[in-house]
Amino acid sequence: MPASDFEPVHGVLLLDKPLGLSSSHALQRVRRMLGAAKGGHTGALDPLATGMLPLCFGEATKLAGVLLGERKVYHAVCRLGQVTRTDDVESEVICERPLPDLDDASLAALLQQFVGRISQVPPIYSALKQQGQPLYRRARRGEAVQAPQRQVEVHALRLLQRHEDRLMLEVECGAGFYVRALARDLGERLGCGGHLAALRRLWVAPFQGQPMIDLGTLEQILRHDGREALRAQLRPIEEVMPQWPRWMLSAAESLMISQGRALIAPRTAAPGPCLLLDPGGRALAMAEVLDGRFRVSRGFHWGQDKG
Repeated sequence: MPASDFEPVHGVLLLDKPLGLSSSHALQRVRRMLGAAKGGHTGALDPLATGMLPLCFGEATKLAGVLLGERKVYHAVCRLGQVTRTDDVESEVICERPLPDLDDASLAALLQQFVGRISQVPPIYSALKQQGQPLYRRARRGEAVQAPQRQVEVHALRLLQRHEDRLMLEVECGAGFYVRALARDLGERLGCGGHLAALRRLWVAPFQGQPMIDLGTLEQILRHDGREALRAQLRPIEEVMPQWPRWMLSAAESLMISQGRALIAPRTAAPGPCLLLDPGGRALAMAEVLDGRFRVSRGFHWGQDKG
């Protein structure tokens, strides 16, 4: 599409990312369909993973930092007895070991060791940067790469099913957690090695239980009903924000906020993050109540657009 065909379009779309497509490529396909001038995603999924990928467009891209820190739930298949270079099925098997005798009780006890605030070493074939470059690029060049250990949060880890060398797991975790590394580490704890065979993200907070839409459906809407019908699938910022306190401002107060002027908060406003709305209920800014005032962290600038 020519650059002139892209417009300011605002909102969030919950894409059901297909297998084999990177998050960036999925974003660009949807952005072109929408004709959106600006877009971004929150929390990339590897090409082998499917499931919920929140895509943010226009002013909604300012939510990315907020949504990246939210909880996520995955269904994962871990294959035991085989070690791969990338800790998943995207590379060759480099080591095979026999499986130990397993029972559900011992597996459940092992899984509990991975719950809570834990240390994790990310896969070296990851997008984490070291010396200004993604680790996977350095690893592919044959350089010696050591990913730094870091603290991550696992809220829940459940064994859903076990079949021969496959473990079906449900993982609820925070930002920065690698399910590939979990599959690798589980295999090492069992002494047989392991890798991630399949992964699906069920939801990202605050979108628990909310429907996703796939690329095929988006293409069908665009083909049969047009671009405006497709844009109607976007969720407004006010709908997708976390459950922060919301304050409706008067027209005069809204003008003060848009001009970057200080605004005294109501006495009933508790300290912490909040969302400021104009008299029509549209988001004006993400803010924090501090020292009795609304301190704006990110403002939304709608302008004259079709968003």
